[in-house]
Amino acid sequence: HTLDASSVGAVTSTNSRPLDAQHDLLTEIVRVGPSTGTAAPRAWLHTDAPTTLLDGTWQVRFSPSAREVPDDGWVSGSADGQFGALQVPGHWARQPAGQGIGQPWYTNVRLPFPSEPPFVPDENVIGDHLTTFTLDGAYFPHSVLRFHGVESAAVVWLNGQQLGTIRGSRLMHEFDISAVAVDGENTLAVRVLQWSANTYAEDQDMWWLPGIFRSVEVQARPIGGIDDVFVHADYDHTNGQGTLSVEASYGGQPIAARVTSDTLDLPADLTTGTQISLPVEPWSAESPQRYEIVVATDSETVRLQIGFRTVEIIDAQVLVNGSPLLLRGMNRHEFDPDHGRHVTPERAREELLIMKQHNVNAVRTSHYPPAPWFCDLTDELGLWVMLENDLETHSFYAFHYSGDPTSDPDWAEALTDRMERTVERDKNHPSIVFWSLGNEAHPGPNLDAMAKWTRERDPSRPIHFERDQVAEHLDIWSQMYVPVDEVERIGQFVEDPLDDETRQAHRNKLPFVLCEYGHALGTGPGGLSEYQELFEKYPRLLGGFIWEWIDHGFRKTDGKGREFYAYGGDFGEPWHDGTFISDGSVFPDLTPKPALIDFKKVVEPIRMSVEGSTLTVVNNYGHIDTSGLMFVWTGEDADGQILVEPVPAGSSATVELPPTVGEGLVTVSAQLATDLPWAPQGHEVAWAQRVPAPGAVPLVEVGTTINEKLAYGPATFDSHGRLTTLFGTSLSGPALVLDRAATDNDLVLGHAYVGKAPADVIWAQQSLAHLKPRLLSFTEEGDGSVVVTQRWAGFTEGAVVTESRWTADGDQLRLDWKATPNDKWGEYWARIGVEMVLDQAIKKVDWAGRGPGQAYPDCGQAARHGSWSSTVDELQIPYLRPQESGARTEVTDLVLHKGFAVSGAPFAFTVRPWSQDELESAAHPSDLPSSKRTHLIIDAAHHGVGSAACGPGVLERHVLTPREAALTLLFRKP
Repeated sequence: HTLDASSVGAVTSTNSRPLDAQHDLLTEIVRVGPSTGTAAPRAWLHTDAPTTLLDGTWQVRFSPSAREVPDDGWVSGSADGQFGALQVPGHWARQPAGQGIGQPWYTNVRLPFPSEPPFVPDENVIGDHLTTFTLDGAYFPHSVLRFHGVESAAVVWLNGQQLGTIRGSRLMHEFDISAVAVDGENTLAVRVLQWSANTYAEDQDMWWLPGIFRSVEVQARPIGGIDDVFVHADYDHTNGQGTLSVEASYGGQPIAARVTSDTLDLPADLTTGTQISLPVEPWSAESPQRYEIVVATDSETVRLQIGFRTVEIIDAQVLVNGSPLLLRGMNRHEFDPDHGRHVTPERAREELLIMKQHNVNAVRTSHYPPAPWFCDLTDELGLWVMLENDLETHSFYAFHYSGDPTSDPDWAEALTDRMERTVERDKNHPSIVFWSLGNEAHPGPNLDAMAKWTRERDPSRPIHFERDQVAEHLDIWSQMYVPVDEVERIGQFVEDPLDDETRQAHRNKLPFVLCEYGHALGTGPGGLSEYQELFEKYPRLLGGFIWEWIDHGFRKTDGKGREFYAYGGDFGEPWHDGTFISDGSVFPDLTPKPALIDFKKVVEPIRMSVEGSTLTVVNNYGHIDTSGLMFVWTGEDADGQILVEPVPAGSSATVELPPTVGEGLVTVSAQLATDLPWAPQGHEVAWAQRVPAPGAVPLVEVGTTINEKLAYGPATFDSHGRLTTLFGTSLSGPALVLDRAATDNDLVLGHAYVGKAPADVIWAQQSLAHLKPRLLSFTEEGDGSVVVTQRWAGFTEGAVVTESRWTADGDQLRLDWKATPNDKWGEYWARIGVEMVLDQAIKKVDWAGRGPGQAYPDCGQAARHGSWSSTVDELQIPYLRPQESGARTEVTDLVLHKGFAVSGAPFAFTVRPWSQDELESAAHPSDLPSSKRTHLIIDAAHHGVGSAACGPGVLERHVLTPREAALTLLFRKP
């Protein structure tokens, strides 16, 4: 790179072009048509044709608007204006050269500017990008320049000559540079527009981030080469035969290229355009069998990894290779906490490995085609893919704006072009089993045209689009965030019918998918088990895709040097959608959140149950038996393996446990018997437990009395009946607690199962955070026990009377606690428990109960019974916005190191350094104060968490209505 670089400070506005010279740029910004000057879309192929990658350090300068771009010969590399260094691929807002120039901006539904299609604001940063590259004779006489991703639109010049324009930010665009490129040094100039008419079609619930964020390359196109390949590889499950035919073209015309393979027994003279049948192993996400074929002419060789599989819809059920398909999916945006939508293959592979290890079997590429190499990884590792087109016009139907591109005839060609580029680039991947027209847009004639073109081009894959509930031109009926009871009615074919009987008859033939459900924002989501039970019960239900895979949190440092992940509003956006960008199943650094760990358990493809001395194994895989698994049991004092003969897909078996298992707690684990590309031998796929009933809490024989200093056994009280010390630990409590620091789901009503307002509103109306006690009595009973009776109330008529009966023998202290509410309360509470605040920082805890992770009534399915140990820091879940989290449930024994121990009838506990008020007040984990105290909450009951932030609220069975509650606890010195 030979251009002189200097640092870029403010946006430049010098040497502005005359008004008449700006006309072309202003026209381009508002043009609604497709790209111009580009070659016909084709497959992204692994070829031996010479290819030069242009990624690296480019030069860039910025103008604040189209009316202020310099006119100084920059397209030829001779600019007078100030240029600075920029890494391509990349977003300028994430690099020093672009700091303060078009910062990241997050909106979900709303556009980042007033809706007036096709117009955009005058404040529209223009980024002029320059680089040089050298070509030799191998690139002549023909070569192409290829862009894989530019947001939101661009104009491209080579050696001062305009090649054309780019429309479709996440689509592949190629320019024929044969007549413009020179042997030697070439200058590439790309003018990137922050906003354009394009923006109206790309309102996709993510950060707005302009720039050249995917690779740029030059590829030679040999005379007589192979421009495009379309592989058709079907499989007949009735006879084990695969059917192979390969199309190839050059210059837009079919050619007869040679087809060979080292892994398939192909005829020696096979050429493209010929169909053959041969015995093969099929491709599936469970067994991703691939074969390499080589398509060659005398001047070019292309290698493809193909898979044989057939997708059918029969009786409203999707079958792949004759077996029912059940999706255990994730919606995946491309995101890196430092680089935005520039994601490397190495990071994407890590993402997919984590998915596979957590029983994810499908990916919806929300809401655009991913980087071109992504489906190579899904082909290899084995995931079903719903490949989605780069289209979303959410704001139009959400806010009833006029001019939706899906219905505007002026947009017809542009939208069809988007779909063509999507299908043509990725058509050869066996992992892609559905095409999706886009996301959250009004149904309209342009979408119908896209579906028609797609079906004609590739009839082998069903077509999906969620917003069209008539689904007349679709093969899949899709909705998002549908309540559980409605999903069941759909599974039973008794949903509310369409008005038109013919259309209803068509829809009754379609399988149903939840393209989004289980919104993973904050603590939760609740209710996944109820959905999965329906998916596995009703053949019409195809399963679904969790929203979503990753938190889009940008790594950032505050004024005190504390690192945190930024969400909407942290970059000064004038309007934004806050934490809604942090609704992933993994944190930005790919650490699994509780949501993913629970999902793994909820959807595990092997269902096991341990009853008495028998183990039942149900194989819910669609294509493989259990021969690749070993079944390992672990008891309280021993372990071993269980012999389970291979269970075919869709079948079950029951076997006897070895006699050495015994009668106590036993865990059976289904583990990989050998190393696989996505996990090592011993990786756990599924587990089940036999859990003995908990024992009774022992009585305490009274061996002491309360004295004038209010000392009673290992405890002391104040005159209000509150503990002040316990086993020498200074503390206060127990205080009644009915509230929690609001989760993200508590802040929204959602599709309510109960309640008439968001949970935090209902709790605020009841004054749950402001309960104050009034002592009713503090007495010593005749049996030597001490009884404290209190009335707790806030600013309403609702009140709870608690009775704390303490019994001490000098070494132990037993608490029999009960709470009795009056009938003046609201609809439901957050919890029923007691809080103790210790005047010391507890660092470590041990417990017996469910763990190691958190659990609430409607989530935490992955928490299993056992004995666990953790630091207090590890108990906390670092959600991007602090909130209620970290509860451990069904606990019978808890040890606070250097404090005290407590055992009892199964309870839930939360241990944290902060009060609930401190959690409520913090915007990020880095805002939480340092503390030398420990807050211990022991719960008798807890309200569910639901998924109300986007979807259903808490199911009625998990709602904590005001009720009586009791705790029996035994405190002792650890």
